[in-house]
Amino acid sequence: MIKAKKKVLEYELPIKIEPQKEGGFFVLSPIWKDCYAQADTIDEAILEITAVAQSLIELYKEEGLKIPLKLQRKNGFSNMTVPVIVSA
Repeated sequence: MIKAKKKVLEYELPIKIEPQKEGGFFVLSPIWKDCYAQADTIDEAILEITAVAQSLIELYKEEGLKIPLKLQRKNGFSNMTVPVIVSA
């Protein structure tokens, strides 16, 4: 059996979570204007923006655009960042 090794990258995704008057939450990245989502709960909103970031990273790579996120530091991450894991 042949096992393939795949390189994985983790990016820091700073986020801001805003409760909505009509209910639910809007979450955005203050450093990436294209990266935002909304959902009924905070947990769902974080999952949604993580999925959006993963898709955008793939799209930006395909288009040769600069990804405006830092690669994850080895010693942890700050309070309002979400790790986004993608295949290299």
